[in-house]
Amino acid sequence: MSESLYPSDRLRVAQQATAAAGLDALLLTPGADLRYLTGYDAHALERLTCLVLPAAGDPVLVVPALEEAAAKASPAGGIDLEIRAFPEGDDAYALIRGLLRAPRRVGVADRMWAEQVLAFRATFPDAEQVLAGGVLRPLRLRKSPAEVEALRRAGAAIDRVHARMGEWLIAGRTEAAVGRDIADAILAEGHAQVSFVIVGSGPNGASPHHAVSDRVIEDGDPVVVDIGGVTAEGYCSDSTRTYVLGAPPEGFATAYAVLQEAQEAGVAAVRPGVTAASIDAACRDVLTAAGYGDAFIHRTGHGIGLEEHEEPWIIGGNDTVLEPGMAFSVEPGFYLAGRYGARIEDIVVCGQDGPDRLNVTPRTLTLL
Repeated sequence: MSESLYPSDRLRVAQQATAAAGLDALLLTPGADLRYLTGYDAHALERLTCLVLPAAGDPVLVVPALEEAAAKASPAGGIDLEIRAFPEGDDAYALIRGLLRAPRRVGVADRMWAEQVLAFRATFPDAEQVLAGGVLRPLRLRKSPAEVEALRRAGAAIDRVHARMGEWLIAGRTEAAVGRDIADAILAEGHAQVSFVIVGSGPNGASPHHAVSDRVIEDGDPVVVDIGGVTAEGYCSDSTRTYVLGAPPEGFATAYAVLQEAQEAGVAAVRPGVTAASIDAACRDVLTAAGYGDAFIHRTGHGIGLEEHEEPWIIGGNDTVLEPGMAFSVEPGFYLAGRYGARIEDIVVCGQDGPDRLNVTPRTLTLL
C-alpha cells in the first residue's frame, strides 16, 4: 500500500479547517473520514475507537487495547499521531474528556452510531454538536494524484470482471448463480471485499437497485450488471454494463444507442468550471429528446473514493462547481417496467482539461 495515499499533513490541514469552521475539535469514529485522515481502517465495535482532532494541539487516536497492534500496523502508525490504548473495561469517554477539557463546539462523524453521539453529549454537556462532514467534505472532494491512481487501479480491477462476463451469463442459469461467480471474481481480480452485485435480467433490469434473484436468465434477455468492491488500499470501484443473451428484443437496440449517446454526452461535458447539474442535464437532455426522459428515474451519478457513494452528487439542482480531482460516476439509464432496463456507468475524474475515464471496457451493446 502506498503511503502517499494517506499523507501525514492531512491531520494538519484538517485541524486548520476545524479551526476555520469555529470548532474546537472533531471526534471521528470508524469510517471513511477516520481512514482518510489516518489510513486506519478501524473496526466498528461496541468498544470505542475515536480520533480526537483538536483545532489546536496534538491529535490522539484512542483505541481499545486489543486493537492497538492493528492501529499501529496501519498507516496511522507511521505518521505523527499518538495512538493511546485503553484497557478492557476502562471508560474511553472519560479518557477523551481529559484530552479536550470543556470544548464549546465539536464536530462528530456523520455516520457515528447514535449511542456514541449520545455518550459524547453526556461527556461534554455544554458542547454544541455539529456534523464533521462540513469540515472534511471539501477536503475529500478533490482527490490527490495518488487517490486518482488508486481509483484507477480499482477501476481496472472491476473492468477485468466485466471482461469475463461471457463465462457466467448463460441462458438457463439463475441471477443468483451468476452473482456468486461475479462476487468470487471481484475478489480474484484484485479487490479486498465485494460491495454489491446487481444482475438484473429481463424485467428485473427495470429495477435500478435490483440485486439478484432466483429468476432463470433466458435467451433474448437484456441483463444489467452493476458491480463494485473495495481494494486493499481502501478505494472503491463501481461500473455497470448491459448485456444481451442472443438477439435483443424489438426496440431495445435503438433505445440502447440513445443511452450510449447520452452517456458519451455526459462524460464529454466534464471539465473544470461546470456544475454537477450540467453533467446530469447533458445526459438527461439526450434521453428526453428521444422520448426516454421519463424512463431515466435516478440521478446521473455520485462521487466515489473511500466510499462508494459520496459527494459530489451529479443531479439537477446541484450547483457544485467541478474542480480537478473530483471523481464521480456518469451512469444514465432507462427502465421500462415489466420489460427491461439498461444502464452504462463509468467512473470519471475531472481533469485539468476534461474528463479522465477510469473504466475502459466497451460501452457498445454486448451480445453474448
